[in-house]
Amino acid sequence: MRIDHINICAPLDLMETVKDFYCKVLQLEDGPRPDFGIPGYWLYGDGMPLVHLLESASHGRAATPQHLDHVAFQFTGLNAFTARLDRLGVKYSVLPNPGLKISQVFFQDPCGINLEANIPDEQ
Repeated sequence: MRIDHINICAPLDLMETVKDFYCKVLQLEDGPRPDFGIPGYWLYGDGMPLVHLLESASHGRAATPQHLDHVAFQFTGLNAFTARLDRLGVKYSVLPNPGLKISQVFFQDPCGINLEANIPDEQ
């Protein structure tokens, strides 16, 4: 078993901002999506629709943290990834994890969802 995708629901104006964020920061691509009768996007990475976006006026930021803490993605190239975050003005923190031989980069999307990029050490 593996996780197939994540789904993010947001009002239409925020959904457009979120789409741009995931395409620029995670370098996902807007791709084919079935017609569900509700506006949305499927964002692809490695040929798979990993992030689904769906318009919803009833979703919003929670006042308190929820049970789902974050979503993590794997990348390569720590310097290139953090340079992209810097260029796009995304605040982040880097936590080296020598035990796993990775660096973890923590940041948030425009909806306030916590994201993590796991990047193997390059030595």
